[in-house]
Amino acid sequence: MKYLFFILMSLSLVSCSESFEIKNSGIIPEPAEVILLKGSFMFTDNLKYVFPESDSVIRKQLELFLYEINSISGKEFKIKNTGTFSKKIIIRLIEAKTNPEAYTLIITPGKILIEASDHHGIHNALQSLKQLVLLNDREGEIIIPSMEIIDLPRFTYRGMHLDVCRHFMTLAEVKKYIDYLSMYKFNTFHWHLTEDQGWRIEIKKYPKLTEVGAWRKETLVGHGRTRPQVFDGIPYGGFYTQNEVKEIVAYATDRYIEVIPEIELPGHARAAIASYPQLGVTGEDIDVMTYWGISPHIYMPSEETFGFLENVLSEVAELFPSNYIHIGGDEALKTQWENSKEVQDLIKKLNLKDEHELQSWFISRIETFLNKKGKKIIGWDEILEGGLAPNATVMSWRGEEGGIAAAKMGHNVIMTPNEYCYFDHYQADKESEPLAIGGFLPLEKVYNYEPVPGELNEEESKFILGAQANVWTEYIPNFKHVEYMIFPRMLAMSEVDWTAPELKNWGIFSEKVKEHEKILDKMGVNYFNK
Repeated sequence: MKYLFFILMSLSLVSCSESFEIKNSGIIPEPAEVILLKGSFMFTDNLKYVFPESDSVIRKQLELFLYEINSISGKEFKIKNTGTFSKKIIIRLIEAKTNPEAYTLIITPGKILIEASDHHGIHNALQSLKQLVLLNDREGEIIIPSMEIIDLPRFTYRGMHLDVCRHFMTLAEVKKYIDYLSMYKFNTFHWHLTEDQGWRIEIKKYPKLTEVGAWRKETLVGHGRTRPQVFDGIPYGGFYTQNEVKEIVAYATDRYIEVIPEIELPGHARAAIASYPQLGVTGEDIDVMTYWGISPHIYMPSEETFGFLENVLSEVAELFPSNYIHIGGDEALKTQWENSKEVQDLIKKLNLKDEHELQSWFISRIETFLNKKGKKIIGWDEILEGGLAPNATVMSWRGEEGGIAAAKMGHNVIMTPNEYCYFDHYQADKESEPLAIGGFLPLEKVYNYEPVPGELNEEESKFILGAQANVWTEYIPNFKHVEYMIFPRMLAMSEVDWTAPELKNWGIFSEKVKEHEKILDKMGVNYFNK
């Protein structure tokens, strides 16, 4: 693909009703190739939509495209079958050996043409067109500059994560989150569903997971490092029924987003152990965790535990058509394993060196089970410790070292180093910002992140699937606060994942963000703009 980047610092385009200046396409993430043409297209409610009548998928995509524009702009566009049309939008699939997410979007005064080899490409084109419609909605008229766009993503994995365990988000809020991902061409939603502080997914075989594990008696007030700790005394929780999970998966699928569930093991398991104490090492009755941090409670590596996890994951695998299931593997404190005679006897029996190798054995056993279910596993970079499961994909969060090591071993990698990709970090001076876990991650730092480390050669670099931003919610108590933490940083992450490095330009991107704030205002988004 030949990449061209045209920046016209002062180009006047005259339409039948007004003249205005544009400096760039305005689209986020920046497309691979943009050629600005003469003239403009007036987007009205009297357009003819030309597409194969037998293609119900394109019709559904168009209906969703217009519904979203109407919802944001207050307009009433719809597909019309009869009438006299002066302009048209043509959408067609073409036979070509191209990236299924690639598309061509050509806007001229008389028509708009969208071509792609796959419906996913059509979806991406419509997201670009949607942005152009909303950016150019001025005083009742929508006049889009003429341009030709030839576009495709840099990476196959473009992710955003959401932790709904520390603080629960409603079904409607999760859908809104997916809407944001769709508009900015992310293709993966990593849904963090189990934790020490709450179990959020209904499992039919184990009702106590949601009867007990989904609820904590109270929640820490203030920062976790503050002493003495203060609690609010208010019971807190929530969970998603399996029907609601199916609804989310279907909603995301319509928007070409794969939902990857995360079921944590062997650590971050306190809510599950509170529900079924026999799964823990000590067997004692414990509460769902009420404070932030890491619980020492860890799954007992017993046949009963594996039976439980296999039953849970069987139900999860049925609910999620994703290729992957995320199994966590991070921050598993091993003190209880170290102090358990039964666990130590198991380590000797398996001829393992230590507790790290026991965790590797634990995860490999789960991987073997999930592979038989047609699923692959993703784990945080701690799964490298003690030996990596044979087919595992590594999500590198403690810097890039884990990802580099995994790529050199021939394993797929998703880069998400906390220094660049943790959106629970502060965006500005702490004194002026809502309480956060710590760290400092301004917009420009996110934008300048390069997911392929220089330590990798060309062949090793192929194992970097893409990057992901993570939203951990210890200090993010509601969805409006989620919005504040992700916008506009997720716009920067979208270009990190989609746009070729040589086409990125911080100055141009900054200008586009200011324009996109107008869209966010129309959507009622609570974004950071200091």
